Amino acid sequence: MSGLRISIIPVGGEAVRLRPLTVETSKALVRILNRPILEFIILELAMNGIEEVYLGVRGYYNYRAVHDYFREGYWLRTKYPFIDHDVRIRYMPRYETSGNAEAVKITVEYYNIKEPFIVVQCDNIFKLDLKKVFEFHRNVGADMTIVLKEVEDVTGFGVAEIDSEYRIKRFVEKPRPEEAPSNLVNTGIYLIEPTVIEFFKTSQGQELLKTGKTDFGQHVIPKLIELGYKVYGYVLNEGYWFDVGTPERYLEAMKFLLNLRDYRVLEAEEKLPGVYMQGKSPKSREFHEDIVMKARKAMLKFSNVVLIGRHTTIGENTFIENTSIDNYCIIGSNTYISSSAIMDRSYIGDEVKIINSIIGRHVYVGRKTTIINSYIGDNVYIGENSKLVNVKVWPHERIPPYAHIENYEIKPHYISIT
Repeated sequence: MSGLRISIIPVGGEAVRLRPLTVETSKALVRILNRPILEFIILELAMNGIEEVYLGVRGYYNYRAVHDYFREGYWLRTKYPFIDHDVRIRYMPRYETSGNAEAVKITVEYYNIKEPFIVVQCDNIFKLDLKKVFEFHRNVGADMTIVLKEVEDVTGFGVAEIDSEYRIKRFVEKPRPEEAPSNLVNTGIYLIEPTVIEFFKTSQGQELLKTGKTDFGQHVIPKLIELGYKVYGYVLNEGYWFDVGTPERYLEAMKFLLNLRDYRVLEAEEKLPGVYMQGKSPKSREFHEDIVMKARKAMLKFSNVVLIGRHTTIGENTFIENTSIDNYCIIGSNTYISSSAIMDRSYIGDEVKIINSIIGRHVYVGRKTTIINSYIGDNVYIGENSKLVNVKVWPHERIPPYAHIENYEIKPHYISIT
């Protein structure tokens, strides 16, 4: 046990950076390695001893979709028998919030939480030892500890400057790289004492609430530092952390996790060297045997690490590498797929080439089509002999046969409902 029992996960906003995957889907439920992002977060928290998870859900569509999938959370222990305790999931009631910090404040006050808790943003996939973080937090007497990660490119992140004792002297939200005070970025993982929630009762905290300035990175953290609160940084040197807030970072995280080959992450059995297959039913095993037979007869080739979901079929003379294929997919013959994610119930025709791309749910890709560095939303139809390079396609769009599109975003004139 880490000594921490409670986590709060703000789930809100339109996740604009992750479009087209989030046009009609809550960011928390975007699938990666054939499961929702949020499931990976809760699983990691549970393995660190967290017993109660509070979801600061914003909006009707976020709430409905997240609640209907995760419910009260007791099923987690059944699905993941290596978790040795129940995990209870609760939801923030319907309050309007102006930022993630206000969602945390409302949740803490509504449920009368009086102990330290961990906050995790819902676009993080990570592995860390919360016990070490908590020990550091207590040893320095912090009001708030921010988990920091050293990166080469700070673009799009909050950046912290720390002193020799790891106290944060300055925090800048999304500076230009040349103006960043360091290369230590905010992971969106915070260990928080009740004193931070009490801050909102002060005149300065009330002013932030009144003006709607309640984003942790942009408003609250800089103000806490300015007022002398003990805000420290814990530098993550072990484990891993990914912000999957953009399609590019999504693919980076997916490939890293594939190559980690952790059965708890992949939830699959290695049926061929580097080829992991999900599903234990007789029908799933029948599909597995067909794929294994084709591979052993050199009718199918895999490279690096591949994850294959339940009830998925793959045609002959197809090559797949560094790719995750979700449940109920049909992959045609003479097809090439590399460094990509194919989400559930998609149809990939014969002689298709897909490279470094994300194919959303229930997508049809016609034969002899090429898709490179592109992100395809749910329920899209792509006609045969098409070529898409550096393209984003929003859900429900229809691409005609023989289309050739480069460096373009295809979207209808309607507003996201996430």
